[in-house]
Amino acid sequence: MDRICISTASDFIMADLHISKQTMGYIFGIFAVSYALFQIPSGWLADTYGPRRSLLFAVSFWSLFTALTGAAWNAGSMFITRFLFGAGEAGAFPCASRAIFNWVNAKERGLANGIFHSGGRVGAAATLFLMPWLIHWVGWRRTFLINGFIGIVWAIIWLAWFRDSPRQHKKADETECRHIEETSGEASASEPVPFGIIITSSNMVLAMFQSVASNVTFFISLSWLFPYLKSQWGAGTERFAPVPLIVGMIAHWSSGALVTILHKKGHSVGSRRVPALIGFALAAAGLVLCTQVAPTTATLFIACFSLAIFGVEMTMAPSWTFCMDMGGTKSGAVSGTMNMMGNLGSAASAVSFPYFVDHVTIPRFVEKTGTANSFFIFAATLNALAFVAWIFMDPRRSFNTSLSGAAVRLRLTLFMLTVVVALLSLYFYKALLLK
Repeated sequence: MDRICISTASDFIMADLHISKQTMGYIFGIFAVSYALFQIPSGWLADTYGPRRSLLFAVSFWSLFTALTGAAWNAGSMFITRFLFGAGEAGAFPCASRAIFNWVNAKERGLANGIFHSGGRVGAAATLFLMPWLIHWVGWRRTFLINGFIGIVWAIIWLAWFRDSPRQHKKADETECRHIEETSGEASASEPVPFGIIITSSNMVLAMFQSVASNVTFFISLSWLFPYLKSQWGAGTERFAPVPLIVGMIAHWSSGALVTILHKKGHSVGSRRVPALIGFALAAAGLVLCTQVAPTTATLFIACFSLAIFGVEMTMAPSWTFCMDMGGTKSGAVSGTMNMMGNLGSAASAVSFPYFVDHVTIPRFVEKTGTANSFFIFAATLNALAFVAWIFMDPRRSFNTSLSGAAVRLRLTLFMLTVVVALLSLYFYKALLLK
């Protein structure tokens, strides 16, 4: 709810604060950048101090800056507030992943991840229905204040109820604890592998790339879809914006169940790979179909875009479960690393989407500007490459623990340089392209 509220309020914010559409894209994008940058620190906090305290801090911090978003007075203050909001919300998925690792039997984590991530889609879809109404009655500034208050209430309940492990909780009996601990670590997760080796392994590089591809597609539903529908098909069509998110919720449950069923049947690799392959194939097909929709048919467009979102959402449960397979007791930091790179894809998506609409054409495919068809072709290509990446991803693959400390440090340095280059490219892309 806190992430997508700004999308429904974007027209009012741009009008009141005199912000251009491209500047609003940077505001959307800076959230994704800070969200990405603080993924690894958030995961480390969860692994070190436990998900209870870490998620309590994260939710309280981001709720504060959700409320303060309503106090922004110009583009600069909005930019800073959303950066800090993203830094706080970075703890959501890594901390929750560590909680799932602690509380869920390894054979059931696919479904647990699907259920967990579907909650985000329920909140986002509800926001697109409820926030326009709330903004109409109380204004966009008070709407952010209300959302921030809800987060603080959640944090109080979390602190009172949740415990870091089943054996610390008064409601968890011995049978439940033994069931959870029975397969609490599998494959490489049971080996004490240094974090630097894990995140620079071939498995992790491929996992990060497929996360980028997924987020480039998905983040449009949280940023530009709402205003894009209005600009292309007129007022009233924005009511379709929640549909892809509702479809995404169904995809999370379906994919999570498929991961769990395949794993229980003994297909430890296929349980991760098959749902992801199906998902990326559907995503690429849906995006290509979006480019073939006549400009007057908003319902057909939303059906095609929903197919694409269904596809990328199917990849979430296997992706996060894959990170738990690799990370074990470092699941928070490992999943945070994947999500960090994925959200650089989100940042690129938010910032580049209006540029694609206004400036990019593709010979034989997109001859004119004014639509997002060129962006959809770009995203479809990434999803097709992610499909190929999953063919080579294997959670059973052992890590190269024979690497020297110097070699690990070199790999980590190259990894961080890649992140820095990606961020600088996002920051300077507009000036470079215009030149």
